[in-house]
Amino acid sequence: MWKRLIITLLAVAVLLFSSVPAAAAGDKQMIGVNVVLNTSITDAILADLGTHGKVRDVVYEIDAVTMQIRAGNLTAIQSLPYVAAANPDAERNGSPVDTVAATNFTNGLSTWDLDAINVTDVGFNNRQVAYDGTGVYVAVLDTGLLDSWRQYFPQERIAVEFAKSFSGGGGEVGNVSEQPNKWEHDQNSHGTHVTSTILGYSLRGTPVNGVAPLATVIPVKVLNQNGSGWSSAVARGIVYVTDLKVSGVLGTNSVVINMSLGGSSMDAMEKAAIDNAVANGVIIVASAGNAGSAGMGYPGAYEPVISVAASGWTGEWSPAGNRSWWWNRNVTEPTNPADFYITDFSSRQLSGQDLDVAAPGSWVVGPYQLNSGTNKLSYYYLGGTSMASPHVAGIVALMADKYPGLTAAQAESILESSAIALPAGCRTINQPSGPAETFCWGADATGAGLATANAALAATP
Repeated sequence: MWKRLIITLLAVAVLLFSSVPAAAAGDKQMIGVNVVLNTSITDAILADLGTHGKVRDVVYEIDAVTMQIRAGNLTAIQSLPYVAAANPDAERNGSPVDTVAATNFTNGLSTWDLDAINVTDVGFNNRQVAYDGTGVYVAVLDTGLLDSWRQYFPQERIAVEFAKSFSGGGGEVGNVSEQPNKWEHDQNSHGTHVTSTILGYSLRGTPVNGVAPLATVIPVKVLNQNGSGWSSAVARGIVYVTDLKVSGVLGTNSVVINMSLGGSSMDAMEKAAIDNAVANGVIIVASAGNAGSAGMGYPGAYEPVISVAASGWTGEWSPAGNRSWWWNRNVTEPTNPADFYITDFSSRQLSGQDLDVAAPGSWVVGPYQLNSGTNKLSYYYLGGTSMASPHVAGIVALMADKYPGLTAAQAESILESSAIALPAGCRTINQPSGPAETFCWGADATGAGLATANAALAATP
C-alpha cells in the first residue's frame, strides 16, 4: 500500500481519525467539550452550565457552546433537560497521504485531473465547459494560505476582506479564538494546494487552469500549522461563512464550502453548524477520508455533505520515463471508467455513512512549500481525498454559476445522477519508480461514480 513512500523528497501524513474519549481521560482530567442545546441560549442556561465547568465560547446561531470541564462532569451535562447533545471536541486532520517535489487562468495549461473531469483538454486555452465560476464564492476551510500566495493566485480571486482564522479548541483548552491575518501565514501548504485546484495557479509564470478559475475563494483557517485541529474551530468556520451569506455582504451570490479534512466521529456542534449552513443555502463539499477500509471520516460521511472519494488515472507515469505526463498526456474522451481506479487510501463507505462521488485524488500537482517563509516557489504531487474534494467543490461552483438558485440537495442529486458508474475492480498502475502496483476496490469505494463537470452541468437547470 505504501510503495510510494520510497520517492525522493517525500512527506507522509496519514489522516488520523480520533477523538478524546472522556472515560479514558480520567474523571478529574480537564477536557474541552461541545454542547448543543435543544432550546435558545439564555443567561440562566449559561449560568447553570457554569456550575459544571467553564463556558468558553457561545455560538448563538446554532445554540451551541464550548466548555472546559472535568471529564467526570460530561455525563451530567449530557443529561441536562436543555442539552440536545454534548461530546468531547473531536480532532480533525487535513494532511495529504504523500508529497513529491515536482490574473485568472481560464486559458491556462490543462492537467490530467482537469482533463479527467472534462473541464479542459490537453494543451492551453482549451476549456470544455461554458462556465467558469463567475460570481460564486468558495470558502476553503483549511490551513489558510502561504505567505507567498500572491505569487500563485491572482489577488482578485482571493476575498481578503472576508478571510478569517479560527484557532483553539480541544484538549484542556475548550476555547476557539480568532487570529487576525494568520490565514495568510500558513506553515503547512495544504490549504494553498487545495485552493490551486479550484482557481488554477501560476507555475513559475505559466498559467495552469483551475476547475472554477473565476470563482472567488474565501480562505478560512480552521486547522493549525501542522494541518490538524478541532471540530469546534471547524464549526466556528462554518457558522462564520453562513453568517456572511445570511448578512447579505456577499450579495445574492452562491456560496460553496470545501472541507478537505475529517475525523472518526460526528461532532454535535459541527453537525448543527452544517445543518444551519444548508438551511441557509450554503452547499458543503468534503473529503471522504484517507482511512481505506476503516471507513469514512466526518463531516464527509454526514448525509447533507457532498462527500468525495479519491480516484486515479491508468495513464499515470506512462509511458515509462515521461516525467511530464501530468500535463502533456490526453485523458481519452468520452470518459471510460476502465481508464480510472480508486486509490487504496480512499475511505470506503460503512453502514450509516454516505459516500457520494469520486474525483481525482492521486498525483495532483499544485503549489506546496516545505518552508513557507522562503521566496522560492515549489510544486508537489499530493495524493489524498483532500485533493479530490476541491475538484467537486469547483464543479459545484460551475453549476451554481449556471443556476444561482442551486441548493445542496439539488447539487448532490445532480452529481450522483450524472456520475459515471465505476464498478468494483482492479487496475495495475505505473509508479514513478519500482514495479507497477495493483489497486483493487469494491462497490463501497465509489459512491455513484466519477464526477465530471460537463455531465453535471448538462443536468443542471
